Amino acid sequence: MVKKRYIKNVFQKVLVPVIHGGDPRAALAAGRAIAGDGQVILQGLVGVAEGETLSAAALSVRQVRQDLRELVQADPALRAREKVLVGHNPWQELAQSVPEIKPDLLVLEWPRAFTELHISAEALAHPPCDLAIVDGPLPEKLGKVLVSVRGGPYAELAMRLSLALSRNCQAQVTSLHIAPPGAAAPQDAPFRSLERVLVRLPEVTRKLVSTADPAGTILEMAAEYDLVVLGATARPDSKASPIGPVAEALLRSQRTRTIVVKTHRPVPASFETEAASQTAISILVDKWFAENTYHADEFRDLNALLELKRRQNLTISLALPALNEQDTVGEVIRTIKQALLQAVPLLDEIVLIDSNSTDRTRQIAAEEDIPVFIHQQLLPQYGARRGKGEALWKSLLVTHGDLVLWIDTDIVNIQPHFVYGLIGPLLLRPEVQLVKGFYQRPLKVGDQLQAGGGGRVTELTARPLLNLFYPELSGLIQPLAGEYGGRRSALERLPFSSGYGVEIGLLIDVLESFGLGAIAQVDLLERVHHNQPLEALGKMSFTILQTVFRKLEKRWGGRLLEDANRTMKLIRYEPGRFSLEVEELAEQERPPMLEIPEYRNRL
Repeated sequence: MVKKRYIKNVFQKVLVPVIHGGDPRAALAAGRAIAGDGQVILQGLVGVAEGETLSAAALSVRQVRQDLRELVQADPALRAREKVLVGHNPWQELAQSVPEIKPDLLVLEWPRAFTELHISAEALAHPPCDLAIVDGPLPEKLGKVLVSVRGGPYAELAMRLSLALSRNCQAQVTSLHIAPPGAAAPQDAPFRSLERVLVRLPEVTRKLVSTADPAGTILEMAAEYDLVVLGATARPDSKASPIGPVAEALLRSQRTRTIVVKTHRPVPASFETEAASQTAISILVDKWFAENTYHADEFRDLNALLELKRRQNLTISLALPALNEQDTVGEVIRTIKQALLQAVPLLDEIVLIDSNSTDRTRQIAAEEDIPVFIHQQLLPQYGARRGKGEALWKSLLVTHGDLVLWIDTDIVNIQPHFVYGLIGPLLLRPEVQLVKGFYQRPLKVGDQLQAGGGGRVTELTARPLLNLFYPELSGLIQPLAGEYGGRRSALERLPFSSGYGVEIGLLIDVLESFGLGAIAQVDLLERVHHNQPLEALGKMSFTILQTVFRKLEKRWGGRLLEDANRTMKLIRYEPGRFSLEVEELAEQERPPMLEIPEYRNRL
């Protein structure tokens, strides 16, 4: 099995300057520890004294190029930029190169880099990108990290960096909040927002200390830790000391290693009440994205997956929802059946759950010797509803696996990885309850494919809704993808929207029932299918909105959906005239399948 995880580190690109006559080892070690499996980019710099000609630096440039070659030879994971920058103001040269490099972080060593680059307090007040100021080399074994977070706009960056060190160096992280003397609990609004994120990070130990001497308290506590991380002072008027007195005191101390972070974003005048609440949730989302995003290629060793399945004594079902898919359903069934049921028995059953197709979909599936069900004929005593969600809900009734997977039957470029990619995280991690696929979705227009044209409802409806009301789910690349699956023990306890709202509804319910860590996503490469017309996408958006409103009602109470209009006026274009057609699009919801007696009696 491929062991490398598909991870997008928060700090995917870290920039470290290599200055003529300087020693980059401390900044380089910190950059490597922060970047993890990301890139560390080296930028050579040569400073020339005012009044001297720049051409006099030719020999120095040659020496820096040699230094860069030796660094890369010693560590091939490093990447050096070909051009060495020369100037009377090296910091200005470096800052001007940042837009081209686009680093996530610039690492500078204190105080040497500030002297060699001629960085003034005014220049540091407006950095070209996010900064990490490192005080000397990190310990060879980074065991315990203390991150001081007040809740201002730099607290987010401090926490992100500490979590990156925790992941890359297996370090233990403790968050420290210093409150004024006598405060029984944090009173400042910025930290309260950040605290709501910290309580959902069980790997972070939280400490609250009341003191009038923040710098002295941190210095005293630092003896117990290998590294202290904190944000610079973020007050807009802090020109004399752009990183703040506490940060300077720690950097000048010889008692502990320190990293001070500073963002390039301007500090709003109202940062005391706004900044943390706007950005704190991204800490949680970034961490989830890094740890819970996979690639299908990680699981292409099917025998290794089979061994995991047998060791856990699990069974796996694949249910194929279909409505008039005669052109593609046969190839979907044959491909998956041959690879994952016959060659390697990862799947224990495949069933077709049909929505009363009027073409040959069911006949083709029967010819491939898989069970076929018409969902409108299942549980007729509860009424027959139209919709994909109805088919998925009833598929729980006719399947038996401990893991239940769904993939759409309109996939033109079907491959086994569409299924085994979903199975992998569920077998590897017992805490994962739901796995979503994502992929490139070219838009098929006639015989032509337009790269990246698909997923219009996702980008125009689902993603804005999630960012607005459920920002924890904003890291899902394709929340509406039809390729996903989960543990029966979780799915049978959740309600199902009957129509197109089923995907976003399940995501929200898994988040609220099991937490963000119970969701994973897998890159399934590229998916080519028959795209829906614009009118159908409008209907889909309408039902998705209803589903989200229903979830908001359950969270906050009220009657948003009850008082909302359930009909949609569709505009018809005819030669020489326009007309309106009204269609009822009330998105209904089924109760958890475990509440249905017929299902419980089947168990």
